[in-house]
Amino acid sequence: MLIAHVALPVPIHQLFDYQLVVPAEIGMRVRVPFGKRQAIGIIVKIDQQSDLNINNLKSIIDVVDQTPLFTDSIWKLLNWAASYYHYPLGEVLFHAMPILLRQGRQATKDEVKQWQLTKLGHEIDLNSLSRAPKQKLLLSSLRNNTDHQIDFNKTIYCELQKKHLIEQIVEPSDINQWQNDFSANTTSIKLNDQQSYAVTTLNKQNNHFGVFLLEGITGSGKTEVYLNILTDILSKGKQVLVLVPEISLTPQTIKRFKQRFNAPIDILHSGLTEKQRLAVWLRSKNGDNAIIVGTRSALFTPFKNLGMIIIDEEHDSSYKQQEGWRYHARDLAITLAKIANIPILLGSATPSLETLNNAQNNKYQLLQLTERAGSATLAKQSILDLRGLVLTAGLSYPLIEQIRKHLSNNNQVMLFLNRRGFSPLLICHDCGWIAECPRCDRPYTYHQKQQKLSCHHCDSSRIIPTQCPKCGSSHLIPIGFGTEQLEKQLEILFPNIQISRIDRDTVSKKGVLDDYLQKIQQGGAHILVGTQILAKGHHFPDVTLVGIVDVDGALFSSDFRATERFAQIYTQVSGRAGRETKAGEVILQTYHPDHPLLKILLTKGYQEFAKVTLQERRQTQLPPFSYQALIRAADRNNQYAPMFLQHIHDWLKKNVNHNLWQVGPTQAIQPKKAGYNRWQLLLQHSNRQILQHILDQLLTNIEKWVETSKVRWSIDVDPIDL
Repeated sequence: MLIAHVALPVPIHQLFDYQLVVPAEIGMRVRVPFGKRQAIGIIVKIDQQSDLNINNLKSIIDVVDQTPLFTDSIWKLLNWAASYYHYPLGEVLFHAMPILLRQGRQATKDEVKQWQLTKLGHEIDLNSLSRAPKQKLLLSSLRNNTDHQIDFNKTIYCELQKKHLIEQIVEPSDINQWQNDFSANTTSIKLNDQQSYAVTTLNKQNNHFGVFLLEGITGSGKTEVYLNILTDILSKGKQVLVLVPEISLTPQTIKRFKQRFNAPIDILHSGLTEKQRLAVWLRSKNGDNAIIVGTRSALFTPFKNLGMIIIDEEHDSSYKQQEGWRYHARDLAITLAKIANIPILLGSATPSLETLNNAQNNKYQLLQLTERAGSATLAKQSILDLRGLVLTAGLSYPLIEQIRKHLSNNNQVMLFLNRRGFSPLLICHDCGWIAECPRCDRPYTYHQKQQKLSCHHCDSSRIIPTQCPKCGSSHLIPIGFGTEQLEKQLEILFPNIQISRIDRDTVSKKGVLDDYLQKIQQGGAHILVGTQILAKGHHFPDVTLVGIVDVDGALFSSDFRATERFAQIYTQVSGRAGRETKAGEVILQTYHPDHPLLKILLTKGYQEFAKVTLQERRQTQLPPFSYQALIRAADRNNQYAPMFLQHIHDWLKKNVNHNLWQVGPTQAIQPKKAGYNRWQLLLQHSNRQILQHILDQLLTNIEKWVETSKVRWSIDVDPIDL
């Protein structure tokens, strides 16, 4: 009798055995009895062995698939990842598939209806639809391939259809192979020597595995290098996966891809319906698309003939999943490329120190772009000492004057402040009471426009009290400033200038960010206010001044990675200025003008900072010169979590003699979140394999302990937030 060992989406590190009475293969989904219900599982192994009495095993109810669900490469990757990150295999496998497949939907393609522009829709002047703004916005979005970001009413589509501006087409389940009609449009952009060398190097080695780091300063033309490399890959009929840290970066990228290639391009993002997501998944598996652009979860899309992976902004922390299965998409992408024997290109102006260290050790091949593309030059950078200056919503008088100067020349100004809301604190002026989130023990952020207090840690909110709950005073005042208050002040200072605030509060609705970006691209005097959303890869040709309003908090942090993140965000934000023919200027306001980190960044740049910081990491034996795992635990009574971690600490000390370094148990940097008290235990070792072996040993014991069931716990391998 054959036994199927089935992985189920449950938080248990084990497989479940069933009698296999119908034909099936490894990697197929099956429907099985599980407790009092039926569940969808995936066959991981088939043999004649079971640790249980075979006669007592239940039988598989039916087999959902006719062929294995995943490609060989993705199957190997997911099994390896479950082992490396010490996460239940069932949950890893189900995380990697669209929700409809998790629910048992057949993995077959349906006809997909899509809207496309007619010839008239391409040519008509958008201003002719001024009296129908929603129709105008939809037509503009279709032209820019951003209609997926806005939930348009069906009626609007029908109105444009009546005007013969758009038409609906049905994409059949079997379409012609795109490879037969592929072509790449020639470009008038002439590559410089460094760009040409990068393209030539990659084209010579694109038939086998290799990791390439494209380190290019902001505005050096990394995207143009991507496009030239893709031309060679796609011309061979192979597919390409392009990962980006946030989907907000894709409109400009997709537009350039579509202009360059006559080939089907799919975007994977949170705005897709589950049906649309499944359709992209199936198109990729069948080889019907040429390029997929997506965020970290797009990594698990199966490809029929994957030829290359590109990770744009490889340093970005968004590639690290911070809840549940805490994988790093960049690291898994490199593993996938090795399994599939294809090249992978990591691109960034500010590579992570782990990546730079691998390049220095010749594990990765380094390709550098040290010059800005075209006639653009690097922006002039300066520090503005705030000591003794009067501030207005965080703005000093010298910065205000520089803003006025650049706007008077019909240029654009970008102000960076990584703190949204009106004020980070609401306090009683009479007794000092602070409005705090009871679930997190952290101050609420005051949002004036929405008239609410919001916790930026657990996303809970409440109305603003009219009186202090402690003393009854009505004298409640906001302390500090955020992007909302900065925007208000700028409206007073520059009443005739258009101002766009771009942060999570203003661009949460689909399509809003694209609308902002289109207005900015139209040129003219304009002030951009925003958080790090503004810093990531956007091209603003008319921005000539970047003002960094307040970053002092990032200079003094207990997290050893804080300086790296600051250096990256500073370099990225600075890179928004002077990207084309206009000269750029960057002004950083600070109370600590003599801080050594600022001096290095301003005088010698990110490369020198990285060199110095890597030396410090080596001396202190911090990653990438050691390897870490963070065990987190949380409970509501603040008793079981520290006891649980102390049990782990004591067990490791007694049973492991491999120079393991333990820190803790200690409270997390944010001790309470969403009602749970949080503790952590940091494990560090100089050998990755030994640390993995220790975690394997620990897991075989940890689930047997009584207190394990009383806490929420997780293992974070290679953590980036301590």
